Amino acid sequence: MLSRCSSRSPWPLQTRSYAISVKPPKVLEGKRLPRVFKDKKAFQFNWYTKILQTTEHSPLVFLRHNAFSAQRLVKLRNDIAAATKSKPSLASPTPIEYQPQLTVIRSSIFGAALREYPGLDVTAMDKMTNEVSGGLAVLSLPVLDPPRLHAILRVLDRSFPPRKPKTEEELKKELEEKNADPVTPGRRMKKQRAILHPELTVVGAIIDGKVFLPEGVREVSKLPTLETLRAQIVGLLSAPSTQLAAVLSEASGGRLARTLEGLRQGLEETSGPDAGSPPA
Repeated sequence: MLSRCSSRSPWPLQTRSYAISVKPPKVLEGKRLPRVFKDKKAFQFNWYTKILQTTEHSPLVFLRHNAFSAQRLVKLRNDIAAATKSKPSLASPTPIEYQPQLTVIRSSIFGAALREYPGLDVTAMDKMTNEVSGGLAVLSLPVLDPPRLHAILRVLDRSFPPRKPKTEEELKKELEEKNADPVTPGRRMKKQRAILHPELTVVGAIIDGKVFLPEGVREVSKLPTLETLRAQIVGLLSAPSTQLAAVLSEASGGRLARTLEGLRQGLEETSGPDAGSPPA
């Protein structure tokens, strides 16, 4: 009877959470490096390694989540898909598929995959993951598209606004309720389903093999698209030739003689009548 009562505790269970660590692990006696995973951990390690290998051409956004249910996670995936869905236009009548993938990761094994990934800025990555613990997820984008990245960030900000810090009165009230005596002493407390308040924050991103902090991710999302940049470069390169063509067209035909005549008169007026006489 005692074992049954102890196994059905009314208090919610707390799971252990690990932070991502990119620092080299401590070498213990009897352990060899690099670490070899088995079974499920080996599958996760290989999966995370493949995700990191795509960061050369596909951005990877790191998200910290807390108090998420399965239904809320499904809704988040649907919101991201709806925000990045392209609409048909005159330039592209057929919408281009853009499917971001949200993956909930196991931070300890993902940290091992990060340590094995070559060419990564360990200092910047450690700064990004420093003091970040709890549930982590990565959002893989097919290609770098700043407007769509900006749309995703807007969806996250709108769906998960930052919570206000609790006041001293609220903290004191919670402490009093926690330490208060039960209403019916001697009876087992009824289980109550905890009210979840989901939180989601952007931790950083890996774009083109470089690590970006949250501020840098938002700056990247404000950039124009690649097609717009190409059009601007073409415009800058074609501007001098366009100006030269305009000058030549103005000076074509009979305008050329008038242009030269005006230039000669201007030179004569500048030199003056005594320009050719020797000095006294």
